[in-house]
Amino acid sequence: MKYYPVNLDMTNKRCVVVGGGDIAERKVERLLECGAQVTVVSKSLTPVLKARKKAGQMDHIDRDYEDQALDGAFMVIGATDRNDVNERISKEAMARGLLVNIVDDPDRCNFILPSLVQQGDLSIAISTGGKSPALAKKLRKELEKQYGPEYQTLLVIMGILRKRILAGDQRAADNKAVFEDLVHSDILQAIREKDRGRVNTIIRDLTGISMDVRI
Repeated sequence: MKYYPVNLDMTNKRCVVVGGGDIAERKVERLLECGAQVTVVSKSLTPVLKARKKAGQMDHIDRDYEDQALDGAFMVIGATDRNDVNERISKEAMARGLLVNIVDDPDRCNFILPSLVQQGDLSIAISTGGKSPALAKKLRKELEKQYGPEYQTLLVIMGILRKRILAGDQRAADNKAVFEDLVHSDILQAIREKDRGRVNTIIRDLTGISMDVRI
């Protein structure tokens, strides 16, 4: 199967996670980070999920899975250790036309989740089409070393500069050239070295904008 890569806006989307263990916890944490409204279906919860529930950050259905839990859902994730339950989740979610992922079981999914390298707003997704999660994990660890926290800082700077530059009256082609000059400059190395003065100088020389960057 050839998967179609896509980034979804999960803001205020109802997402049901069936299971309350460590794997479910990781899925819930990612969904909450993306602004989803999460409901966990499980008789037991990890300490982290209990804390999320207590803080009102997620809903909890304290019983075994039944298909009524899918009412109004946008996405469903099955993270139980029972094959029969995961099979029911998959069939019933698909019958409703919902997005469904059964952890580590691509044959029961209509979408799979990539391994992610995350630095702030920078996300690098790695997928092996469900064929080798072990290889995806290996690649993720390699990329985490290559793309460190300096990329998060650079993205914050670029976001600020983009708004200010696009608010001007320069030609689109000129703006594009400025952005490309910035990302191909030594600014990343200066950020790695926490050389604040050099970062500010690079920005001023390439854009004409004075900034007081905090590193």
